[in-house]
Amino acid sequence: MSLLPDQLANDLRVVFVGTAASRRSATVGAYYAHPGNRFWGALHEAGITSRRYNPEEFPKLLELGIGFTDICKNAAGMDHQIAKERFDVSSFRAKIEKYQPKTIAFTSKRAASLFFEQPTKNIPLGRQSPSVNDPDIFVLSSTSGLASSHWNLQPWQELAVWIEGVPGARNTA
Repeated sequence: MSLLPDQLANDLRVVFVGTAASRRSATVGAYYAHPGNRFWGALHEAGITSRRYNPEEFPKLLELGIGFTDICKNAAGMDHQIAKERFDVSSFRAKIEKYQPKTIAFTSKRAASLFFEQPTKNIPLGRQSPSVNDPDIFVLSSTSGLASSHWNLQPWQELAVWIEGVPGARNTA
């Protein structure tokens, strides 16, 4: 059973991908719901949305071409609290193949490291080298309050500029 429903549809301009729901997000049923999480502020501050949305409004972003999912859909908590076998990269890849978003945006280096099967230290922030079989991929600074010492809005701003130029994107966010 999924703790948070995927918010996916065909041809989204961007899908934000986390590792797993926080305990707070799982409890309230909304992505990035912890009060200390910067996600919703970063979306607006970077220019991806025209206003700041609240976590419980996440379904509305589908209308703007923005989707959500996690690598782990059946456990909640901090990354180090979740058993490695709970992270299901193959299911995530199947979703990406099915819905074919224009861009994937990992909301932490940890989520990207699971996807790329590389240590987090080897993964740079920002747009990743293009791959033949994948959509465009960005790795963003984690919005978790626990990662605030590593916070950097710049990759989020680069993503905003990138998705504005995506053909067919609904740029009315």
